[in-house]
Amino acid sequence: MATYVLVPGADGKAWYWHLVARELRDRGHTVVDVDLPDDEAADLDAFADAIAAAVRDAAPRPAAPVVLVAQSLGGFSAPLVVDRQIPVDRIVLVNAMVPRPGETAGAWWGNTGQPAARAAYATATGRDPDAEFDPRTDFFHDVPPEVTEEALAAPQSGPPPALFVQPWPRTAWPDVPTRFVQGRDDRFFPLEFQREVVRDRLGIEVEVLPGGHLLALSRPRELTAQLLDET
Repeated sequence: MATYVLVPGADGKAWYWHLVARELRDRGHTVVDVDLPDDEAADLDAFADAIAAAVRDAAPRPAAPVVLVAQSLGGFSAPLVVDRQIPVDRIVLVNAMVPRPGETAGAWWGNTGQPAARAAYATATGRDPDAEFDPRTDFFHDVPPEVTEEALAAPQSGPPPALFVQPWPRTAWPDVPTRFVQGRDDRFFPLEFQREVVRDRLGIEVEVLPGGHLLALSRPRELTAQLLDET
């Protein structure tokens, strides 16, 4: 059995992972649900501190291995937990942003070419490349309607502005085995775009699952099986 630490993306809410958390618990694993700070001054260090505190509170003597799973924007903060005396055995990134040393989350978009990649994928799939971001279209297009309505009924908040201006503080990616799971149908971070970014920045190949950006809501069983290497 293992301890799975589930780090959400831009909305910062542990609820994003609730379906995967249930699947993992049903299999006997320990799950640490993480709600991230919504203080406007909270930066990457504050997020990493909050993740580490959640682990200590929920699993003071975590079962080995500790698996740190990060969605989307969580790719910037979750890896910093290894510097906070949390014995991380593996990192799994899911449709995530992969930072370079010294890069800000605000600069990541232009540095990687994400806007052009998103527009090109929209064109290739018959959608308007100039359309404004719409969460239903870009994020929830393959999420069951009842889950979508529950998600959008909750108070909405964006990530703290400070999160986007702090340079990523590590000098290199942690020396921890890392996997990357990517949704084949992600409209926000398209698959081929992510393949290039992950090869360049981590030197690994992505593991592809059917589904869009919110795999934990659209394909919780498939994602859980991938996390557990049951595929």
